[in-house]
Amino acid sequence: MKLLPLMLTAAFGMISAAHAEDGYDLWLRYHPLEKPALESYRSVTNIVVEGRSATSKITSDELVRGLSGLLARKVTVGTKMRCDAVVVGTPTSTPAIASYKLPLDKAGSEGFVIRSVETKGCKEIVIAGNTDVGALHGAFHFLKLVQTRAPVDHLDIASAPAVKIRLWNHWDSIDGRSGRGYAGSSIFNWWEMPQYMDPRYTDYARANASIGINAVMPAQGASRYTMSPAFLTKLAALADLLRPYGIKVFMSASFSAPIEIGGLKTNDPTDPGVAAFWKTKVNEIYQYIPDFGGFVIKSDSEGAPGPSQTGHTQAEGANVVADALAPHGGTVLWRAFVYSDVNPEDRIKQEYSEFKPLDGKFRDNVVVQSKNGPLDFQPREPFSAVFGAMPHTNLGAEIQPTKEYLGFETHLVYLGTYWQEFFQTDTYGKGPGSTVAKVVDGSLFNRPLSAINGVGNVGSDRDWCGSTFNQANWYAFGRLAWNPADSAEAIADDWIKMTFTADPAFVKPVKAIMMSSRETAVNYMTPLGLTHQMGTDHHYGPGPWIDDVGRPDWNPTYYNGANKGGIGFDRTAAGSNAVSQYAPEVAAQYSDPKKTPPALLLWFHHLPWTYVMPSGRTLWDELVIHYTDGEKEVGEMAATWQKMKPYVDAERFNKTADFFEIQKSDAKLWRDASIAYFQSVSGLPLPAGMAAPEHPLSYYKALTFPYAPGHEPVLKRAKLPVADPIPASK
Repeated sequence: MKLLPLMLTAAFGMISAAHAEDGYDLWLRYHPLEKPALESYRSVTNIVVEGRSATSKITSDELVRGLSGLLARKVTVGTKMRCDAVVVGTPTSTPAIASYKLPLDKAGSEGFVIRSVETKGCKEIVIAGNTDVGALHGAFHFLKLVQTRAPVDHLDIASAPAVKIRLWNHWDSIDGRSGRGYAGSSIFNWWEMPQYMDPRYTDYARANASIGINAVMPAQGASRYTMSPAFLTKLAALADLLRPYGIKVFMSASFSAPIEIGGLKTNDPTDPGVAAFWKTKVNEIYQYIPDFGGFVIKSDSEGAPGPSQTGHTQAEGANVVADALAPHGGTVLWRAFVYSDVNPEDRIKQEYSEFKPLDGKFRDNVVVQSKNGPLDFQPREPFSAVFGAMPHTNLGAEIQPTKEYLGFETHLVYLGTYWQEFFQTDTYGKGPGSTVAKVVDGSLFNRPLSAINGVGNVGSDRDWCGSTFNQANWYAFGRLAWNPADSAEAIADDWIKMTFTADPAFVKPVKAIMMSSRETAVNYMTPLGLTHQMGTDHHYGPGPWIDDVGRPDWNPTYYNGANKGGIGFDRTAAGSNAVSQYAPEVAAQYSDPKKTPPALLLWFHHLPWTYVMPSGRTLWDELVIHYTDGEKEVGEMAATWQKMKPYVDAERFNKTADFFEIQKSDAKLWRDASIAYFQSVSGLPLPAGMAAPEHPLSYYKALTFPYAPGHEPVLKRAKLPVADPIPASK
């Protein structure tokens, strides 16, 4: 008889383990609310959805799933109007919605209106859109309100996306590799498609739709494969699955496709045969995918072919593809990540020099897509000078949730603060208040097309992103793509409550960790405006001494400029004069080290080690203190997380705690190795109270990381990049 309780205990333990939280549910974690919160939603008992489209069915299913879980009771769905109901639809699908006289003119084709109403003594919450997709976005927003314990008695919300194309860009190959592998392999198994469509694709679609992402590029790859009928059949099956969620597919394309698969001898954009190729191929794609979004094209960069090879401009290259897409409503996202190893100009000036003279020469269905900074997603960069400088061109932003330079999957670095800093920076492109956000959403210069592209970190790991906190960057991308003026703190607050708990004892300290985490990473990696100081082949760990990569601008020494006389890169008129590419108000600030924000000081100035900082300390002392503070701050973050154990399931708590141990170790490595190198150059003593590096410089120089994700040893010391003629691009 004594065995029975033991057997039941063991069985219960097995069930618990099988249902352990592993992060798969993301922020769509519809666990029951606590009793006080449940009381606030007692009137939500029914759902009315009269629409019969596939999107309407998805909407009703999501509301039933979400509200039944959150409210811990059965929530029914029907087509007849009832009291205490959530009414969802469009004026067309649900005639009663038209009678409410909602401000749907503010919703556009993808937005929504949510309003609490009372009719004949019945209380209702109306979620309406001009389209079924808009209503779906509204349903997800309403579920977010319940998840975050917001009051719903007096709702009056109207929301529409500020940006038209909100693209999640997978850094994946069609053979299953995923970027640098930070979250496992690609979630897309093209080998099995279209016969088998993994149910995970549906959950992926739900996650994207819940934050307003309306486009995905599922794979990078050579056009000779991705434009083939065999692959288009697979891509069409994915497009069919995503369509009811309001998501279009885009495709990566090589500019040399006319040669690779068209049998032509040239990819000259002015050649009639090249134009005919693009027209024929685009027409074929639309036969498979009637709502195909368009192409993302990388040209003339890192070995990728481009129009310069035939003596033509980026505008001519983009326009020949755009002309083929235009009759179908398709778009070209033309990446401005263009630089040449034979160009002696300061690397960060090359994008502006290439594209500024072409302002106004791109078709209206081309978006010139610039990275947030002029280099490459570094821990901190100033905004790229093209923002605000091309009023006659659609200018989109490319940002990187992947964290290639910000700690891979193991470092907790919330990027919402990074992107907020970028979007809210004033370009002065049309006077004060000309923020990057207003450039990107098209409002500053009244541009017809807008786009934000996120190089995504979603992979086959059960938690999708390699760690729980990396999910916050996927979530923040969607929120900021919908509204670049949104608050990083408000986004973090919502994500924490949806992903973990709304208990203030957890939310407040964890939000503090997230909000400070990016600055902490900058401190231990690249303080005071230093940049590109990582190991060059793996992008993991410090390498400020590296100077033997074939091209100068792939060497950290190129960027730190450290010598006996000082440190930094002079980009004033006395140096590369990169400051001249900014509006006069910005250039004046960046030209004077006394006016330049300390966070960007060494980006724009080469200064003596003894230069006196605003703190009164010397530049050398300040640099050492920032590195030290970064390491210390990671330890404080880890200690705070340990106090959160009572509020978090064991699986997610333990993984995060273990990752903090990695981050602590890495922060110490960055701190010690960087100080060891720069001290060997400056010859100066450490500030009082600062610990010496644990090892001599030779130790750090000898470290190798052949097992780091995305290791690229073949590129390490080549005179020129060694790459496939059509390399996968981020």
